[in-house]
Amino acid sequence: MGMTYPARAAEMQPAVLRGNKFSLSFDPLKVNYTGRNRIATAINGSVPAPTLRWKQGEKVTLDVTNNLATDSSIHWHGMILPSAMDGVPGISDNFGGIKPGETFRYQFDVQQSGTYWYHSHSGFQEQTGAYGAIVIDPIEPPHYSYEREHVVVLSDWSDEAPETIYAKLKKMSHYYNTRERTVGDLLGEIGENGYSQAMNSRSMWNEMRMSDRDISDVTGATYTFLMNGQTPADNWTGLFAKGERVLLRIINASAMTLFDVRIPGLKMTVVAADGQYVESVSVDEFRIGVAETYDVLVEPKDDTAYSL
Repeated sequence: MGMTYPARAAEMQPAVLRGNKFSLSFDPLKVNYTGRNRIATAINGSVPAPTLRWKQGEKVTLDVTNNLATDSSIHWHGMILPSAMDGVPGISDNFGGIKPGETFRYQFDVQQSGTYWYHSHSGFQEQTGAYGAIVIDPIEPPHYSYEREHVVVLSDWSDEAPETIYAKLKKMSHYYNTRERTVGDLLGEIGENGYSQAMNSRSMWNEMRMSDRDISDVTGATYTFLMNGQTPADNWTGLFAKGERVLLRIINASAMTLFDVRIPGLKMTVVAADGQYVESVSVDEFRIGVAETYDVLVEPKDDTAYSL
């Protein structure tokens, strides 16, 4: 019998795999994030892929099997490793991708610690779900302490095929920008700045063939934004006890979305960026770019829910 579509995508939660030997597999997966049935690219049957928990100083072995109809690969983002193990097809003569039905063995020494992530580097498989978190425990304890931790993987999903999105952007770079300038906006600028200045501003943008409102190439017009594979309606939940210090490992695994991260009513202390310790800094909000990771500490004082 074929797979049935899940009632909600939230039914699939990534596992946490620990140790130094791992078996991963690419498979198509039926999902439903928006009320429409679609096919995602899953690793070990989930989106996001399993969180891999390694230890600094150990050698890890990862056997990756491709059960897709097209080539696949895994790039270990931010890892210091031999080029043959990097996972980007063609970056070395020893790796051209994993053919359908084949298994490739990645093996390398884990030289660093911190929060990283991994993803497919073949076609648009990353955009359709092939990404997951990497957490590497350090040999020496960090300069901060915490009682609990949560991995928070941020990503973007579209019911459109990535090839369709790409084709639209090639034809019109701001295709998904629904907040275009209107005649009313122009008249307002003329009234505020004068005709000459308003026309000069318009001329500048026209010469660059750019829209001054094209902040993001692809927007919520087609994207549904996910947190640990769950939509806002699914409401991902991370538990804590009052007074605990909680470490949040936040990863931007999106295809092309920048996220502004904040927890209203709660300060965040940034302690690491892209796997590297940083001098602790307290913030109300930070912007995380594509492929970046931030580790932040929070200390909820009240026995109440907070929204991330």
